[in-house]
Amino acid sequence: MNQDILLFFDKHPEALPLYEALEERILAEIRDVKIKVQKTQITFSNKRNFAFVSFLPVRKAGERPDIYIAVTFGLSYRKESPRIDAATEPYPNRWTHHMLISRTEEIDDELMGWIEEAAVFFAGKR
Repeated sequence: MNQDILLFFDKHPEALPLYEALEERILAEIRDVKIKVQKTQITFSNKRNFAFVSFLPVRKAGERPDIYIAVTFGLSYRKESPRIDAATEPYPNRWTHHMLISRTEEIDDELMGWIEEAAVFFAGKR
């Protein structure tokens, strides 16, 4: 485990297993992924950034689980799903989706399909 990642989870150590499960699947299922740890997020990229992990409070405090990570990914369209907590269109045909993950079981084929789609979408951007 990268020391920067451990520092990122210093205040939320109980969420580290969620991140580890997500990172493992991303690295196993998407080629040429680079990981960059920043102060407020961990970024996954190929040619471009396509997914992010943070502690973004995308739900009201009373609706957030005690242990979670926020997973953010972008697509060319708005993905409709009850699992997605928020979606915005910062640029035409570029939708940013946020969801909270509180159990490793939520890092499933559906989520990975969206993240893989985001990786392909952003790899094609200039």
